[in-house]
Amino acid sequence: MSSSASVTNIQRFQEMAQKAITFVTGNKHKLEEVISILGTSISWDNKKLDLPEYQGEPDEITKQKCKEAARAVKGSVLIEDTCLCFNALGGMPGPYIKWFLDKIGPDGLFKMLHGFEDKTAYAMCTFGFTTGPDAEVELYCGKCPGKIVAPRGSTTFGWDPCFQPDGFDLTFAEMDKSIKNKISHRGLALLELKKRFIKNQDEGVVQ
Repeated sequence: MSSSASVTNIQRFQEMAQKAITFVTGNKHKLEEVISILGTSISWDNKKLDLPEYQGEPDEITKQKCKEAARAVKGSVLIEDTCLCFNALGGMPGPYIKWFLDKIGPDGLFKMLHGFEDKTAYAMCTFGFTTGPDAEVELYCGKCPGKIVAPRGSTTFGWDPCFQPDGFDLTFAEMDKSIKNKISHRGLALLELKKRFIKNQDEGVVQ
């Protein structure tokens, strides 16, 4: 990296210190998880935006959503794209899980695998972060293997009631939040993002 590029990068992070990073979501539960894992040393704001519904591979969807959000906010943003992938269905519903969930709910997701011996699945979360509309989009991914089960637990948080992570006899919905945050797809992705912020702080760059 050239010295001029390095100076520009430092200036950008110093500017970020004066403003909150906007987490683009209308889901208060996701915001709570982000703050719980990343901590309060970073100033957070949140905003619900009606972003275009892109199609394609998760990484590309996340990048496009992040760029669009940064243009709308005119500042630094964090966006999330979540996938729930059934191995018996070749990875579907994948990034389209939101629409499946809206139409058929957690019980319908479980019934989708009726007749399939393979109930295994994985949850994947990709965070896109950028310091502004003209900056590069950084991706941070976390994946949690598990299986699809008949819904159990609270129904307040998406498909959590029908996803049981490997090594546990509880669904995400039945787990204590502190445990879920350590093993979940979102928690693992946020830990990668947290390393990035810690690295910048250690190098003397704000944020």
